[in-house]
Amino acid sequence: MERRPRILVVDDEQQIIRVLRTSLATHGYEVRTATDGLSALEIFKEWTPDLVLTDLMMPGINGLELCRRLRAISQVPILILSVKGEERAKVEALDIGADDYITKPFGCAELLARVRAALRRAAMPAIGDSIKVLEAGDFRVDLETRTVLACGRVVRLTPKEFDLLTFFMRNAGKVLTHRKLLSAVWGGSYTEQPEYLRVFIGNLRKKIEPDPSNPRYILTEHWVGYRFNPQGE
Repeated sequence: MERRPRILVVDDEQQIIRVLRTSLATHGYEVRTATDGLSALEIFKEWTPDLVLTDLMMPGINGLELCRRLRAISQVPILILSVKGEERAKVEALDIGADDYITKPFGCAELLARVRAALRRAAMPAIGDSIKVLEAGDFRVDLETRTVLACGRVVRLTPKEFDLLTFFMRNAGKVLTHRKLLSAVWGGSYTEQPEYLRVFIGNLRKKIEPDPSNPRYILTEHWVGYRFNPQGE
């Protein structure tokens, strides 16, 4: 029998815990819950979930710190749930490695769709073909092991950073609009959320550019989008 996807839900509101546990279990997921960050870390280490849903505001270790600690040991998809809907909060969460940010209150249908999308992306070694390795210029990306070499150096990327770099690799030299990048990496419902793209472009540049303030690989096409130049010329 195939193992059901495991989801760890972290929230200090019991009502939210009950709603999420019921909804996720009804749709075929195996669910465990925690009401604080420390308990969540303990469960994560012994249970190994496939996805983590966490609130931001919790006693002790908050959602941001939990995300930071999980990113240090795992590439598991992390979805942030929060009443904070302003762009600054979203950028901070995405900047430390969260894959998605869902503002409370949210609809169960939207949440489930984002969970499915995150799990699907995490399980997808390649996009639509049998290619296992992408090589261009100074970069080599292994789609099965999800490892990245930049100028022969191993670069550790979050799942979303990996998806973004992979899309750039597949479209090297092309000018890619903001909407196209957002739709390809985050989905069609994200085309009006440019803060996602700004954060992840900035993160990628920090990891692959010799001088992130003067990028040579991910080039900005003003008012249009970005172009990936794997040769760095």
